[in-house]
This record gives sequence, structure tokens and C-alpha cells, in this order.
Amino acid sequence: MTTNRQVLFVNRPRGWVSEDNFRMVESPLPSPTQGQVLVRNHWLSLDPYMRGRMDAGKSYAKGAELGEVMVGGTVGEVMESKSPKFKTGDMVAGALGWQEYGVSDASGLAKIDTSIGPASYYLGILGMPGVTAWMGLLEIAQPKEGETVVVSAASGAVGGAVGQIARIKGCRAVGIAGGKAKCDYVTGELGFDDCVDYKAGGLDADLQAAAPAGIDVCFENVGGEVFDAVLRQMNPFSRIALCGLVSQYNLTEPYAMKNLRSILVNRVRMQGFIVSDRLDLWPRARAELAGWLKAGKLKCRESVAHGLEQAPKAFIGMLKGENFGKQLVKLV
Repeated sequence: MTTNRQVLFVNRPRGWVSEDNFRMVESPLPSPTQGQVLVRNHWLSLDPYMRGRMDAGKSYAKGAELGEVMVGGTVGEVMESKSPKFKTGDMVAGALGWQEYGVSDASGLAKIDTSIGPASYYLGILGMPGVTAWMGLLEIAQPKEGETVVVSAASGAVGGAVGQIARIKGCRAVGIAGGKAKCDYVTGELGFDDCVDYKAGGLDADLQAAAPAGIDVCFENVGGEVFDAVLRQMNPFSRIALCGLVSQYNLTEPYAMKNLRSILVNRVRMQGFIVSDRLDLWPRARAELAGWLKAGKLKCRESVAHGLEQAPKAFIGMLKGENFGKQLVKLV
């Protein structure tokens, strides 16, 4: 192989992302210099945060640059190493973006242990989504045994892990998802106590029935009307871990929240968080997640697109909620 296929980010979306925001190109295979390694990416992660990186406004992380490889997490195999920290054949996780090969220095990569789980899991349940679920629920929201935890986007990579961890900790886990098939997956396969279909037309009543004692913890991934419905039913001194607002990312006019008064009246503690702020917690989180996975207490599901050329379409589908669990692109 002498060429590298890449997906470049070529123009900023106004509203919804389209495939025209990306362009596939071929470039010469990169060569590592001293201290670097060449990685052949086996898996590409597609995540909601990437939509925010496509905008020009100030955010918590550097945005995607026009004309550059689109940003994204990857798992792959070291093909050539000029770093003492890695050898040929090592499997590594990094952020090499939407391309088949990438060069990185040692600080940008971490070895992964595929005896714990498949390599792809390090982009899902053992990677950023799993650590996000662990950190947001246990460090930010701090649920107590017997409390009711509600999580939106419950069939996704983060939401699915949140509900399972809540159950492990002795809480009542209630999901919110779109459509009967997703709700059946959340309760049947992931073991949530209940799941509310926000597309069914009775969100307020259905949520009240699923959480009759009110809501003690909200793990928010969606925003908009779904978040508004949850706010109506928050208990006094409840907590909200604000992880994402995926329903708002492609809107030119954001939803106007109607129930913020609940935060005041119920003395709700709400905190936004970014998982990369606490890299010191990642080893402990991963160790616990791996233990639960090995014990059969955690399950996960992957939606897989095949081939780098499918990344833009799969990304847009993920933002529209077409995926079950973690959205990946298989490159090898």
C-alpha cells in the first residue's frame, strides 16, 4: 500500500450536516519521523461531539479545520514505529481522524488490551463513551441506591452504559429512546427497568408512569422537548449530568426551554461536563468497566458501516438516531 485514503472536512454546515461537507481524497502514505509511529486504522468512531467541531464558534476544544482530515477517534495497528514506546503489531487507540492511515507521536496513542474485549470496544464501552457514562453518572450525578435515574438517548453508546451502571448501583433505570424497537432493546437486552418512547406521543404521561416516584438523577444527552419533559418531574435536590444536546446540534433556531423554573423550585444541581477534563479518572473508570464487562454485567451493541467512503452517511444517520449503540466504521 502506497496511498492513504482520507475524508476531508471541506465546508461548514448551516443547519443539518450533508455529505457535501466532506470530500474523499487519496494522498501519499505518510512516513513517521523520530518519536512517531505509523498506524493503520482498523476502526473509526462516529460521535455526536463531532458536529460541534464542525462549527466555527468557540467551544471546549479546537474545531475541525477546513481542508483538513475530519476529526475522530480511531483504533488501529502499528505498522512502523520510531518510538521506543510502541512496536510493530501493537494495537493502539488514538484520534487519527477519518483516514485509513495516520502518523502520531507517542503522547497521542495508548496501547489497548484486546484480551479484555474486541478492539472496537475501545471506541465504545471501554473507550470515551463508556468513560463518559461512568464519569457523568458516578462522579457528577452521584446516584444513591434506590433512586430513579433517567437517561435520554438510552439506546446509544453512552446512554446504554449509563442505565446499566445505574442498575449495578441499585437504582431504578429509566431510558428515553425513539421507537418501539429501541425501547425493547433498552429493557430487554440492556436490562433497564423501563423505557419511554418519546415518539409515541405521550411523553409526559409515559415518563410519569415509568418514574412514579419522580426523577432523582437525569443524565441528559438530547436536550429540547425531551429534556423539558424530564425537568417537569425532577425531585427536590435532584441532580442533572448534562452530557449532550444532540437534538439541538443541527438546528438554526434552538428549542426554547419552558421548564427551567423546575431547577430553581426543586433546588436541582445541574453540571455540564467534558470527559477529557478528568483524564486522571480514566484508568479507574476503564478498570471498573472492564470488570463489569467480564462479569457479564455490561452489554453493548455496535452499528457498523463498512469502508471509509461510508463515514459521512453513517455520521449523518447517527445524528438522526438511526444507529443502535455505538456507531463505527470498519476500515480493515
